Amino acid sequence: MFDIDFYMKSFDFMKEARKGDIKDKKQAFDFLESIRNKAPVVYNIETTNACNMRCEMCPRTTMMTRSIKTMRIDLFSKIIDQLKPHKKEKWEEWERFVQEKYGIRTTDISENHFFLYVIPKVIQLHGYGDPLLDKNMGAYVKMLADKGFYSYFSCNPANIDIEKTMEMFENGLNYIKYSIESVDDERHKEIRGNASNFTESYYKILKILDIKKEKGLKTVIIITMLDLNKEWQKDDFSKLKKLFEGKDVYIYMKSEDQQWYREDYHGTNSIHWSEFCKHPWMSMTIKSNGEAAMCMEDFNNEIVLGDTRKEYLYDIWNGERYDRFRRDHVELAKGIKCIEHCDMKLIGEYLL
Repeated sequence: MFDIDFYMKSFDFMKEARKGDIKDKKQAFDFLESIRNKAPVVYNIETTNACNMRCEMCPRTTMMTRSIKTMRIDLFSKIIDQLKPHKKEKWEEWERFVQEKYGIRTTDISENHFFLYVIPKVIQLHGYGDPLLDKNMGAYVKMLADKGFYSYFSCNPANIDIEKTMEMFENGLNYIKYSIESVDDERHKEIRGNASNFTESYYKILKILDIKKEKGLKTVIIITMLDLNKEWQKDDFSKLKKLFEGKDVYIYMKSEDQQWYREDYHGTNSIHWSEFCKHPWMSMTIKSNGEAAMCMEDFNNEIVLGDTRKEYLYDIWNGERYDRFRRDHVELAKGIKCIEHCDMKLIGEYLL
């Protein structure tokens, strides 16, 4: 989830800033603070950072040094007990906003539709690990459903366990995304490591689709292929769509999230990565060890803003460290990780 009210209220400000019409940093900071919700909204909870893949495009493979941790179920419960889902009326206002400002309809299927209609309302249960390796995932899904939250996570289909998947579906999982990078097993292993495959994963997904239909389950199954700037990908993606033709899936080509460390930077088609970073004002990220980190992209928890094991979310969200972090975004503080190690622009870059 993110704070859709903040997003809507900041939209015109963002347009003015991008045109260079706003120069005063104090004025900008004060405005963003004035529209920020004092009640925290959590974008994602990384329940585990354990993973058996070796993905070439993931910082976890080459740069992550933090310890492998899996969140305790009592901490997860404590976190969600401090949150509230979006109200129906606010969500309806958001859908009207998206259609008016972005021209994307509720029935579309695309990368930007997913970002604007799914991500804002779900609590995302993945970070730098594979949720399918967390034995408590079925329980987490049920806890969220019981409290009125939508749930979602992305995972590697090679790790599918049919029985556990059905438990999650039956417990109310709203969305699950399976990442498939090629229809060729060897290429898939080159990209995601030897634990990965396509063929076996494909047949597991087909079986899940059959069981889902038979039981009348509502979980939306999403299939994506990352745009990794490889010459064969368009052909592979066409083949992938053909293989799922007529199946009950939501399928699209996804822009690569972070490319700052890559030699072949190839841009993005994502609205999210094309606008200034709103996360310091509209969402929190909780990592597997309970730390509230700067955002989901902080793979080594280098900017820690609080500890949910010891502090309430409200106190973290409205505390001194978050205040300093927001000011750093506006002031472009020297040495802040967000400047050098992220593709997304900071609001301060428009206030020069």
